[in-house]
Amino acid sequence: MSLFEAPRPESPAGVPLAERMRPQRLEDFLGQEHILAPGKPLRAQIERDQLSSLILWGPPGVGKTTLARIIARMTRCDFVPFSAVLSGIKEIKNVMAEAVKLRHYGRRTILFVDEIHRFNKAQQDAFLPYVERGDIILIGATTENPSFEVIAALLSRTKVYVLRLLTVEEISELVGRAARALEVTLSAELIAQIGVFSGGDARTAYNTLEAAVAASQGGEISARAVEDAIQRKILLYDKAGEEHFNLISALHKSVRSSDPDAALYWLTRMLAAGEDRLYVARRLVRMAVEDIGLADPRALEQAAAAVEAVHFLGQPEGDLALAQLAVYLAASPKSDAVYQASGRVLEDVEKTLAEPVPLHLRNPVTGLMARWGYGQGYQHAHQQPDAVTDMECLPESLRGKKYYTPTDRGAEKRIAERMREIEQKKKGLGGADG
Repeated sequence: MSLFEAPRPESPAGVPLAERMRPQRLEDFLGQEHILAPGKPLRAQIERDQLSSLILWGPPGVGKTTLARIIARMTRCDFVPFSAVLSGIKEIKNVMAEAVKLRHYGRRTILFVDEIHRFNKAQQDAFLPYVERGDIILIGATTENPSFEVIAALLSRTKVYVLRLLTVEEISELVGRAARALEVTLSAELIAQIGVFSGGDARTAYNTLEAAVAASQGGEISARAVEDAIQRKILLYDKAGEEHFNLISALHKSVRSSDPDAALYWLTRMLAAGEDRLYVARRLVRMAVEDIGLADPRALEQAAAAVEAVHFLGQPEGDLALAQLAVYLAASPKSDAVYQASGRVLEDVEKTLAEPVPLHLRNPVTGLMARWGYGQGYQHAHQQPDAVTDMECLPESLRGKKYYTPTDRGAEKRIAERMREIEQKKKGLGGADG
């Protein structure tokens, strides 16, 4: 399937490629399977011709207008496109009057309102009576959150469907089909680069291809033509190959070496080449816990916040959150003490006998368990001075074993001081082995 299928045979000269590649059938629509796959509610409504008013919310170039046109064609409705940028109350009333007239003749009207979020409250109110009476089927398109930009009365009478960015693979398929329709050739690598550059926007991809074709001599599209079209250098980067691992290694080691400038450079190289933002975010979270740890406990908080920002903002704004995090991690005090301690614990877990939990650490949830000795000798820390006890919590064979040794860097320095303080208090209680 493709979002914008092969060009219409009689396309007038000067019509943008994105318009010429628009599909006419739902079967040719690429992407948005979460709402359009067979059996999904919107797909079922369209096929059964039981459509109600709806709002399509998603970023530019993902098929909102295309889908609205296909819906009108499949449901045999008159399609009236309406721009919130160019139209006001007077135009709304004129369109509605015509729709009411057509309804008396048994004809239905789909009113497609592009950028519906640009209408003010009074303009949106004007739609309400016509939507309620069924004089029109309203399909609104918006790039903004309808919860904030569409009045509650209109929201309650419509169903909101969220459209996602197209994947690099989906965009690449569209570009490849458009290239064949234009009878030009370009390598799979260049197609993928256009897919990466487009940022999930099919219109941007088509415009890039069109510009590259115009800049080329003959039917072979060169890397230089694509670079000129996207106005940036095509970077060597194979997300499944060695360069992928080389760059993430360089980023990780730059952060570990407390070099914010190098961390920013390698991060930007990866992002500019189209690396999956969530992959980068996951690796930065790993750096926060592996290389910084308790030297700065807030590093993990910052990393988690950056992941949320990438989810919430998308590209390119979310990239700034990753850059901010990379600088923060690189500038943070470093400690792998917890990482090393976890490794030592794992080694003992794998090499020593899995002893049963000591009886004094078990909960005596039944009387029988209490008679067996569950919970006997347990010291409740909150009932002791300074909430410190000399009770041993490791198995007998590991009694007194020390795994975690904090550094004297950052917040871990205070943790080390606290641990020494705890140790002294335990010795004062007479229960420590030293």
